[in-house]
Amino acid sequence: MPLRQYAYFALFSQHTSTDAMTSQLGITPDEVTVRGSRITEPAVVPVDHSWMVVCRDPGLRVDEQITRILDRLQPHTDRISDLTRDLASTGGGAVLNVVRYFNDPDQARPGAADAPNLFGWHLDRKVLDFLSATGAELGVDEYDLTEDEEAR
Repeated sequence: MPLRQYAYFALFSQHTSTDAMTSQLGITPDEVTVRGSRITEPAVVPVDHSWMVVCRDPGLRVDEQITRILDRLQPHTDRISDLTRDLASTGGGAVLNVVRYFNDPDQARPGAADAPNLFGWHLDRKVLDFLSATGAELGVDEYDLTEDEEAR
């Protein structure tokens, strides 16, 4: 089954800009979104500022992607914790999110002999301690992209 997945750690706020988050943390994010209005036409505009460290490396299990993210963030746990507390006081916060797309038609089917098994993953004590210390939530988004038989 073709599978595309990635993980990211995000700090989000309706009030604190991503530039301010970067300045307080001293860490450059991989991606950011800038808060806009709730208008959905012509495109959806984010309702939060989001500061993100992302791992999209293919061929890694989710726990391996999370390890790569935490390797970058753990030296800054105290600053992240302080910022998360500040953000939470005004409705913001932190999240470690996993996004998985099953049966992705854009994903090549790997050869069975050399393809890593990307199914199944776990969070070890190091990850749980980081989530607890930073006050971050865990989110998992999974999407089945199997084409509807009737649509063919």
